[in-house]
Amino acid sequence: MKKSLGAKTLAQPAPVWAVSAYDEHGKANSMIAAWGGICSSQPASMTVSVRPSRHTYAGIMRHEAFTISVCPKWLAAESDYLGMVSGKKEDKLAKAGLTPVRSDVVEAPYIDEFPLVIECKLIHSYELGIHTMLVGEIKDVKCDEDKLIDGKYPDVEKILPLIFTPGTRDYHTIGERVGKGFDMGKKFID
Repeated sequence: MKKSLGAKTLAQPAPVWAVSAYDEHGKANSMIAAWGGICSSQPASMTVSVRPSRHTYAGIMRHEAFTISVCPKWLAAESDYLGMVSGKKEDKLAKAGLTPVRSDVVEAPYIDEFPLVIECKLIHSYELGIHTMLVGEIKDVKCDEDKLIDGKYPDVEKILPLIFTPGTRDYHTIGERVGKGFDMGKKFID
């Protein structure tokens, strides 16, 4: 029997992304966000929800751009730190030993040490309660070459992206490969 847990944000897993923008002084800033995902194939687009009170939010709105750096397992502490302190108070990237890199396609930085980066131009924003859902059109995806499959696709087993479990607030990473998508279910097709 299933137990009702109420209307809560307990969907699992949630991504652990460093969402980055330049602030009003042109300084690179990143925050951790877990509310987001792919939202369209054409145009290729991502969504991330950010509270307007966050320092990064103002930079995204000002420059109409943001990047998503996928946080890897080996930088879990640095990633967590980015979500604990405001960029208004200190240079979080410098303190965590992370390197901001200027995107060549949007007016936003990304984190060099993170193996997978998605560069987005802001195309929509929707106020939803305490968050604003930001929709970014993907302008480029960059991945460390040693983390690619056949030089074409990011390898999740090499990137080891962090995932977040709302409720318990734990970080995990991916497990073993289960099978091939759009293939395993063929046994049910007549």
